[in-house]
Amino acid sequence: MIFKDILGGLLIITSIFDAWKYVWNAKAIRRIGTARGHSRKFINAALLNDTIKLFYGIIIKDLFIVLSSIFALGTMTFLFYTIYKFYPYKKRGLINFRRPNILLYTINSIVPNRIRKRL
Repeated sequence: MIFKDILGGLLIITSIFDAWKYVWNAKAIRRIGTARGHSRKFINAALLNDTIKLFYGIIIKDLFIVLSSIFALGTMTFLFYTIYKFYPYKKRGLINFRRPNILLYTINSIVPNRIRKRL
């Protein structure tokens, strides 16, 4: 039992570092001013993975898995919004430019490049 708690504590510590890398990525995007070169599919896959991990942790009642997923999901959401805000949209800079709503943006980021409409 003590070994499990020690490993769980280490999981929490490493999860904080894992979550912090998403903050670093978002800060880099904000500093540069564009999300060009940052994969939307990467953040979608990471969000899906940690959402499933969170539900799994809730089902098996493992506090360490739940906490590590919550840390990651919080910072991933920040990165997702930053990429959404700084995505290099096709018509950015035009007078009547409006960002697509977040649902359309999310669907567009899931659809393969050869099928999707360029935003």
